[in-house]
Amino acid sequence: MDVTTWYLEQTAPSDLRPARPPRDDVDIVRAEIPSADFHRFLYSAVGGGWQWTDRRDWTDEQWLSWLDLGVETWVAYLRGTPAGYIALEPQGSDVEIAYFGLMPFAIGKGLGGHLLHFGTARAWSSAERVWVHTCSLDSPAARGNYEARGFRLYKTEVSKV
Repeated sequence: MDVTTWYLEQTAPSDLRPARPPRDDVDIVRAEIPSADFHRFLYSAVGGGWQWTDRRDWTDEQWLSWLDLGVETWVAYLRGTPAGYIALEPQGSDVEIAYFGLMPFAIGKGLGGHLLHFGTARAWSSAERVWVHTCSLDSPAARGNYEARGFRLYKTEVSKV
């Protein structure tokens, strides 16, 4: 099977476009304590239905080593329940949106654009460029959400899996 990966970027804070407000009240809170268990939970709960497998077998030490790179994780809560997250990984003067997505129950509630806007705005506080990649195995809405927030395609790759 062919998998297409799209790489998108913003090169200036003015590239960021707002999203509609979510229909429900959402709290977005930084996960400040490095926790392998919590990040494994977020990764599995959000990515399990989209074939996220690259970190499925990571040890606690691997998760903590990644988090020690300065990764910021922001979690969206809907009525006290984790609904999605965005993980921002600093890479020199760039910030990669390393992980972003919603839990299945939260899809279609208008949270995705709001969380992506929030996270991207946060990334711009310390970046000269913000980038992300998504692929044909991700949610069909993913690329459109990135482009609606002002991300532009800069590279496409096709690989066999």
